[in-house]
Amino acid sequence: MALSTPLCDALEIEYPIVQAPIGSVTRPELAAAVSNSGGLGTLAVTWRPPDRAAEFVERTRERTDRPFAVNVVLDPEAKEVATEDHLDAVLGAGVPAVSFSFGDATPYIERVHDGGASVLVTVGSAEEAETAAAAGADVIVAQGWEAGGHVQSEVATLPLVPRVADAVDVPVVAAGGIADGRGVAAVLAAGADGAWLGTRFVATEEAAVENHYRERIVDAEETETLYSELFDIGWKGMPHRVLHNSTTEAWERAGRPTPGDRPGEGETIAEYPGGHPIVRYGDDLPMEGVEGDLDALALYAGQSSGLTDEVQPAAEVVEELVAETEARIDQLSAVVQ
Repeated sequence: MALSTPLCDALEIEYPIVQAPIGSVTRPELAAAVSNSGGLGTLAVTWRPPDRAAEFVERTRERTDRPFAVNVVLDPEAKEVATEDHLDAVLGAGVPAVSFSFGDATPYIERVHDGGASVLVTVGSAEEAETAAAAGADVIVAQGWEAGGHVQSEVATLPLVPRVADAVDVPVVAAGGIADGRGVAAVLAAGADGAWLGTRFVATEEAAVENHYRERIVDAEETETLYSELFDIGWKGMPHRVLHNSTTEAWERAGRPTPGDRPGEGETIAEYPGGHPIVRYGDDLPMEGVEGDLDALALYAGQSSGLTDEVQPAAEVVEELVAETEARIDQLSAVVQ
């Protein structure tokens, strides 16, 4: 059998596997590795200046001749760069696809299409999916609340995906809680046309993170995440899911106080190369080169961390996902027969 769905046709990819835009974790090496393996690699550009975003697209193009995407967050609380400036940069550099999240993508979809790229829009409800599809989105990403990082839904993946699939006539990608072929097969059965994985790709050799972060994901159980708005310095008001650490535990012991009264709030706990400080409760993660109390930073991860058991090359992850999904579908077919 060959694992191919309408998503593959829409994005011109071999397999319905999408690497999520996992913030500063992404870089050209990771996106290209996923795309070269038949999936869709993605770069996060929201927190990068336009010239740097264009450079990332160009560097990815040097590493792959297959489709890949960039992600742009639309929530103004998260942004320092106008969306139009980011789009001019990445479309000018020739990116094949743009994904939007955390906001209404309607004003920007025509611009992306005019630039020759496909549009993916992340949603957290069937109503949001209908709006995005009516505006011209080529692909809808249905993100369930099991997801790691910032989360834009309060609905779990399996109830959300069928609702979204019933609401739109374009390919749907399921996100949240997926880390292996069993999860991919499950969301395909629920009506999705592909799977979107973030946490699993943090635990890859190409991810731009310190090893401590990878190891925490690999060692974590499915019960070791916290859904809250705790790490809000830099992006206020957006719920997110992280691994429990010293910061979350101190906050919970203090009775979950509100901002301004949290233990150690505002103290410097780490720094970027060059000395730029990172404060407690900041939305910064342990990027490559960050030094300090790495375990106290925002360790974004989904409930799928309990299914992530080793650090691997990204290409190997894609290959295993495809093989496991095909095997699981074969097993289910045998049950029906």
